[in-house]
Amino acid sequence: MQIQEKPPFDTPFEWIGGQDRVQALVERFYDLMDLEPAYTALRAVHGSELTEARQRLFWFLCGWLGGPQLYTERLGHPMLRARHLPFKIGILERDQWLACMDQAMGETGVDDALRKRLQQSSFQTADWMRNVGV
Repeated sequence: MQIQEKPPFDTPFEWIGGQDRVQALVERFYDLMDLEPAYTALRAVHGSELTEARQRLFWFLCGWLGGPQLYTERLGHPMLRARHLPFKIGILERDQWLACMDQAMGETGVDDALRKRLQQSSFQTADWMRNVGV
């Protein structure tokens, strides 16, 4: 049996630095998606306007990371897969989402140990959301 060290904070939300740091992460994520040619397939799925997507991801991540349940309070249960069914999400889109989020985490200074944990959790969620080539 492998014993893991207890994280330095009770929740990933606290570890990342709270709402301001989650907001910075979300802003960088969407800025990268909008600017980097490596994320064109992912960007195409999001339509022309990103304001609502930025807000919803911020609300979702706050709760997913163990902070305030902003998304649930405003919109109910996230139902991620159901809400994303209208959009083509294949391996390419999954991989671009993961790469974009990883780059955003790196550029916003997310602690390396937390970043690794979030990469693993994000992969499981993103892979589950695929609805093309499943």
